Amino acid sequence: MDYFAALAALDWHIELGADEAICDAPINRYELPKVAQKPRLPKMGAGSNIAPIGDMPVIPQIQEAGADIARIMAAKCNDLVALRDAMAVFDHCSLKKGARNLVFSDGLPTARLMVIGEAPGREEDRIGKPFVGKAGQLLDRMFAAIGLARGGEAEKGVYITNVMPWRPPSNRDPEPEEIDMMLPFLERHIALADPEVIVCVGNIACQAVLGKRGITRLRGNWDSAFGKPVMPMFHPAALLRDNLKKRDSWADLLAVQARLKGH
Repeated sequence: MDYFAALAALDWHIELGADEAICDAPINRYELPKVAQKPRLPKMGAGSNIAPIGDMPVIPQIQEAGADIARIMAAKCNDLVALRDAMAVFDHCSLKKGARNLVFSDGLPTARLMVIGEAPGREEDRIGKPFVGKAGQLLDRMFAAIGLARGGEAEKGVYITNVMPWRPPSNRDPEPEEIDMMLPFLERHIALADPEVIVCVGNIACQAVLGKRGITRLRGNWDSAFGKPVMPMFHPAALLRDNLKKRDSWADLLAVQARLKGH
């Protein structure tokens, strides 16, 4: 077990209240006095004041515990390598079980522009990098049109990541609970990369970063999150389905280019 796996397990046990692991001397539990049984709960009848289980509020404790552990693990990461290692051993998101690879990032981490997508697709899951399929190839051509590239130097580079590091089954949208669970890692990712400008492509990215949906209404309008200017844009996959959206995306790219040039 590596450092982050051990740390996550320890934090999880502390959260559950297991804060004493050993005693000064071994305990022979066969010699301990028998503990009295707890009294049985009264039966629920017509005059009972005890609410049936079906009427009790359901608390998503698993999701909350996972988000808390993600927050603790992310806060302890001082660089992107440590963040990637922490996400690799984070086992509380069920999407990890059905994915081949962790899809962390691609491009230059010191780039001025950070692009945040939604979740990996089949090709991204297979290769372990974001935006490598047809949509990714279009994304590269889009940024090349304004002189940027994911393999470029800091001034002209692009750094790419996703809200979710694992592919959802059948390419479905991530559930809100899954997004909330992984959001601490995304926040830390943004803080460590420290880009000047963020581009969110698609509804899921806008929901996670801006807390808003409705990409047709949001696109083309500057917003802000985590102390950074944010430009929402159509996902490249949407442009492959509808060529008419390309004109709007070109206008958004020009706005990003002007922002990076200080205009």
